[in-house]
Amino acid sequence: MAALRQLGTAVEGNFQGAAGGMVPPSPCVLAPNGSAPRSPAASRREEVAGNGGGGPGLAALRPTPAKPPRGSGKKPFAAPAGGGKPRKRAPLWPAALFVSVAMNVGLVLHHYVNSTSPPHHHHHPQEHQACLVHPEAAGSSSVRRTATQVEPVPKTRAAGAPSTGKPAVTPESVINLDHGDPTMFEEFWRGTGAAAEIVIPGWQTMSYFSDVGNVCWFLEPGLDHEVRRLHRLVGNAAVDGYHVLVGTGSTQLFMAALYALSPPAGAPMSVVSTAPYYSSYPAVTDFLQSGFFRWAGDASSFEGDTYIELVCSPNNPDGTIREAVLSSESGVAVHDLAYYWPQYTPITRRADHDIMLFTVSKSTGHAGTRIGWALVKDRDVAKKMTKFIELNTIGVSKDSQLRAAKVLRAVSDAYELPGAGEEHRLFDYGRRKMAERWSMLREAAAASGIFSLPDETSGYCNFTKDMASTNPAFAWLRCDREDVEDCASFLRGHKILTRSGSQFGADPRYVRVSMLDRDDAYDIFVKRLASLK
Repeated sequence: MAALRQLGTAVEGNFQGAAGGMVPPSPCVLAPNGSAPRSPAASRREEVAGNGGGGPGLAALRPTPAKPPRGSGKKPFAAPAGGGKPRKRAPLWPAALFVSVAMNVGLVLHHYVNSTSPPHHHHHPQEHQACLVHPEAAGSSSVRRTATQVEPVPKTRAAGAPSTGKPAVTPESVINLDHGDPTMFEEFWRGTGAAAEIVIPGWQTMSYFSDVGNVCWFLEPGLDHEVRRLHRLVGNAAVDGYHVLVGTGSTQLFMAALYALSPPAGAPMSVVSTAPYYSSYPAVTDFLQSGFFRWAGDASSFEGDTYIELVCSPNNPDGTIREAVLSSESGVAVHDLAYYWPQYTPITRRADHDIMLFTVSKSTGHAGTRIGWALVKDRDVAKKMTKFIELNTIGVSKDSQLRAAKVLRAVSDAYELPGAGEEHRLFDYGRRKMAERWSMLREAAAASGIFSLPDETSGYCNFTKDMASTNPAFAWLRCDREDVEDCASFLRGHKILTRSGSQFGADPRYVRVSMLDRDDAYDIFVKRLASLK
């Protein structure tokens, strides 16, 4: 710093020309017209200097004249003896600007040396006055950078670790089981190695289009193939004669179905579902206050012939197998089969409804991939649903589709390829895990004495070829204590977050509890539940 102050003092006179003007700046400081664009750092320095040589930034750089000591009788810039005019002195701001630039150059070069040069290499003082070329632009005069424009090359850092979702819990933590976040499956996928890994080259998936000859023109052919393959393997849905549509989760496909099935004119289409219904149905239906459709409540009490009935089976929140309860020539049904997979329920038949919705969130646990798909019979309905997604998001992420396809392929390969280990079979793992968790929950509820759960059911599973119990992804828990009218509030007081039955069109003494969280959170939950009396 002392050397720089001396430098500023020494060059102050050099900035003054014969008439007190400023010497043209070095090309290493100001780039001529037509040269490479200035760096953000250089632009900021120009803003400080002000536009056109004026402005508040320039004034801030001008030094304030020092006041003479009291009693000296001298005034700053006093005229010389003899009454002559004082010698005109150039302003000090050019020197201050030069010193500021020199200091910045010194700092930049210091960082540059430390970050790019070997330990034994040293810059010589005269190098600080030369124009520098960024290492990546060496040998190219068109991209030559000046000393003040050199951007430090950051040291190589390891790629940031991906997010892990909710933080780890302790026995004192609030346990959040309000959402169906399927992190239970992380343990399984950690053990699959490279089977579900994918590398996407930088040039791939750049176009909007995937298959222009398909109704769903943004559907990746690989995902189409793996969706059909998996359904044929499990036997839970027919795929021959169906159009496969892809969406950003099944929620977007649900919205697309409402759009496609509603009349373009007239009164809004009534959307209904039998209570307890999925809590997002009314919220999503009425979110945009569409003139095409509106939420009309419980299907069991609906009166009318024109409607869209949402049938969730197995049902969210109570896990029951559902069928449509309404029948009309002008009414239609959309079947949400997100949980119709062997880890949750026996596969008793191959569903063949007009519109069926699925998602990787609950089938494989990859909720963050945000991929769902619909199986649609009618071509015109499929085209309208595709149009909605086109207008809504101009398609669906191809990167997510490719990952989902690889995940689904890994699931099918584990069952179909010879030599595949049983430890890599997703549905076997999920079935064991869910049965274990439901057993723990029933024991905890019995130990507490103030909670009740739906009765366990079972049936013959066409996929596993044996009897299988129903182990829903959510527990429909009821608080039987007489002084508790709101079970969600009661559990919240004990640091357990659930979703109230009132959000499902049901009694608030019920709550929905996610069964899909990580082991540490679930273990704390059942212990805490068992202790409540």
